[in-house]
Amino acid sequence: MSQSDKETTRLAKRMAVLGMCSRREADEYILKGWVMVNGVTATLKGQPVLPSDKITLKAAATQKQQERVTILLNKPIGFVSAQAENGYQPAASLIQKSNQWEGDKSGIVFHPKQLFGLAPAGRLDIDSNGLLVLTQDGRIAKQLIGNENKIEKEYLVRVQGHVSEKALKLLNYGLELDGEKLKPAKVSVQNEDQLKFILRQGKKRQIRRMCELVGLKVIGLKRVRMGKITLGKLPQGKWRFLGPNEGFE
Repeated sequence: MSQSDKETTRLAKRMAVLGMCSRREADEYILKGWVMVNGVTATLKGQPVLPSDKITLKAAATQKQQERVTILLNKPIGFVSAQAENGYQPAASLIQKSNQWEGDKSGIVFHPKQLFGLAPAGRLDIDSNGLLVLTQDGRIAKQLIGNENKIEKEYLVRVQGHVSEKALKLLNYGLELDGEKLKPAKVSVQNEDQLKFILRQGKKRQIRRMCELVGLKVIGLKRVRMGKITLGKLPQGKWRFLGPNEGFE
């Protein structure tokens, strides 16, 4: 096997790695003849490609991507991020025309078809509130929750207990969860009972578990920023579209 053969990757996987779309979307685009490799229309999802190969999308794929929406919701406590469970409603149930924020300046008109394939890009626990992103766009999902994502997530966290210098130092770097050392965080004291967390990681109930490890109990958690997108003045329970000129990076 030559060195070049070792470097090949399946086309759909390569497209996802490049951030062109999700792997599922890549499969769809290839089957529809919307993908070109070095100027030639691709026909096989498993087609091997090299890092040097030029992959482009035809206009039909680009148009479909432009029609996909991303929604920013100020999730209240008591709603689950994804599917309904234990009698609790999913956050997506709040995405209705009547619930759209009057301050939405995106210029995008709501249509029920925008609910199809809409999925949360990152979870926000039932007992947490604040910024939740729901999207139809695989590129956005990869940005926010992909293995290589570097998007900062900022939280305001109310705690019970004494925040010692040692605890603060450990919260910033030095804790382990699930047998794995956590990536460095930026944790600072806002006032006597509130901390600000900035993370590039998203383990399940990570902030609550981190606080427990240093003797603190979380009594309130609100996500206020994801990358360049802030919660801003978006009222609790309301939503707006991510505008065409906005981005998380």
